[in-house]
Amino acid sequence: MATLTATAPRTIPGALKQPAVRKLLLLALVAAILVPLANARWASGAWPDALTVDLSEPLARTSDWIIDNRDSHPLFLYFFGHISNAVVLSVRAVYLVLLAAGWAGVTAIAALVAWRVAGVRLALGTAAGFLTCGLLGMWIPTMQTLALMVVAVLASAVVGALLGLAAGLSDRMDRALRPVLDTMQVLPAFAYLLPVVLVFGIGVPAAVLATVVYAAPPMARLTALGLRGADKEVLEAVESLGSTARQRLLTARIPLARKELLLGLNQTIMMALSMAVIASVIGAGGLGDRVYQALASVDVGAALAAGIPIVLLAVVLDRVTAAAGERLGTERKSPVHWAYALAAAVAIAVAGRLAGRLDWPEAWSLNIADPVNRAVDWMTAHLYSGVPVVGGTAEWAGHFTTWVLDPVRDGLQWLPWWSVLLIVAALAWLIGTWHTALTAVLAMAAIGVLGVWQPSLDTLSQVLAAVAVTLVLGFATGIAAARSDRFERALRPVLDVFQTMPQFVYLIPVVALFGVGRAPAVAAAVVYALPAVVRITTQGLRQVDPAALESARSLGATSAQQLRQVQLPLARRSLLLAVNQGVVLVLAVVIIGGLVGGGALGYDVVFGLAQGDLATGLVAGAAIVCLGLMLDRVTQPTERRTKKGA
Repeated sequence: MATLTATAPRTIPGALKQPAVRKLLLLALVAAILVPLANARWASGAWPDALTVDLSEPLARTSDWIIDNRDSHPLFLYFFGHISNAVVLSVRAVYLVLLAAGWAGVTAIAALVAWRVAGVRLALGTAAGFLTCGLLGMWIPTMQTLALMVVAVLASAVVGALLGLAAGLSDRMDRALRPVLDTMQVLPAFAYLLPVVLVFGIGVPAAVLATVVYAAPPMARLTALGLRGADKEVLEAVESLGSTARQRLLTARIPLARKELLLGLNQTIMMALSMAVIASVIGAGGLGDRVYQALASVDVGAALAAGIPIVLLAVVLDRVTAAAGERLGTERKSPVHWAYALAAAVAIAVAGRLAGRLDWPEAWSLNIADPVNRAVDWMTAHLYSGVPVVGGTAEWAGHFTTWVLDPVRDGLQWLPWWSVLLIVAALAWLIGTWHTALTAVLAMAAIGVLGVWQPSLDTLSQVLAAVAVTLVLGFATGIAAARSDRFERALRPVLDVFQTMPQFVYLIPVVALFGVGRAPAVAAAVVYALPAVVRITTQGLRQVDPAALESARSLGATSAQQLRQVQLPLARRSLLLAVNQGVVLVLAVVIIGGLVGGGALGYDVVFGLAQGDLATGLVAGAAIVCLGLMLDRVTQPTERRTKKGA
């Protein structure tokens, strides 16, 4: 007993040295004081009306002013009007060039560019991808989408590079642009489609500008990252030669950031293509319009026929730009070789034009819609409710809604609003700093101030359920891929397809299998977010120091012990990043799930766009931004926070 008494005083202070223990004790003290006071004042779970701000009237006035002055005000006539005309002329010019080149010329040019950039293998894959678009009967819609994407990607790259240049050269500009870029990326596309349509109307200009807003942030972030990460010794050497700031930028900073710039272009292309279907809602046309029409009629075959070319375009452009980034600076392509390649492509285009073969021959088209629809009908008949013992997919969806979604939603909505803020503050502070907690709490409180507390908690329940399923499946699959090269190679094309398939396309087979409701929205979100979680988990586990694994093996650790005690702890940063990306991607698709009965904020955003209701759509979109910001702060500690140990 004496020994216990003597050692006890030393044990308690040792525990208090841990930051997490001190935080927990302080949180317990604050909760003991605040909870009784708050419960006495606000016992209900509803957000108080006194703390709500009604934005519907000012937003309605703004919408009416835009509609009344769109055809007469100088701002629209001489600024927005010129932008709209420039976009229309640019898209039309690119589209006419593609039509003039014909299917043979476009295929040849794309394949020869891929050959000069990345080699013969990718050139053959590029040619096969474009030919498949023709075989599916989607050559003209593919050219329409490609013309729109060329203009949108160029505009996104220019805007993103200029913003990244400003952020990379100025700390003040970097701090000012960071929340703007965060908002541009987190705000769901449907939310900002409405103000774009109000200003530019339905058509190509609105589609291009909405795509620019969505696709420019990756270019800006990676440009700033590349400029800030330039080798300081090289910059000092250039400065010692008496060069000006402009000369240092052009001769040192930008060349040293070439790989980041090309990666930014790669990400911009991928995000622009992911907008192809969403932009079709406001008149983009092309492949996205075909997918959207198929969604309206629940025609899975037609949606797949239009979705496959979008996936092929995304995969081809991703592989070509990624290969160009890997080879950048390692070898120089002779201008003579480029001239020969261009001459060959032009010769093929001219030959096709002289032969009168500009349009894809209808006899070469392949109809996959009917067999796909028959397969879907069979799956619906046999899997929807016809599986013995285990039940059909409709029954699974019902059980998931009853046992998971409803209890989580009801539990969140039952909690007093102040307790939700307290939980958010505690989680954010435990993983970060008080700055993190303050940001998370303010973001969550803003949702209540906007008057959408209850639907936001409904959306949060769907996000939490989808993230939980995504992480379980993603971590398990990622661990398996990290431990088997063969399994990873087999999994890569599947992940590519899942990651590049437009979000709308997921909804159609999901609705066919699970019906309409919140469960299908969650299922589509899981499918969309799963590839990113699997990739990040696999990469994090594979980058664990081999010396640490070898040391564990030498001590007799089993394979499972190596995973639990070495790989997972050392890959903690990657796993946290996987959680963060899973949350962001799930949130994006749960909102689109409003189209298939997901309800909550997703329905409000879609309803606002359909009815031209700026107040409903923008308020719900702003709530989604706040929800995403809160979840980001709660799930992802930054490098600065980690270094401090807080």
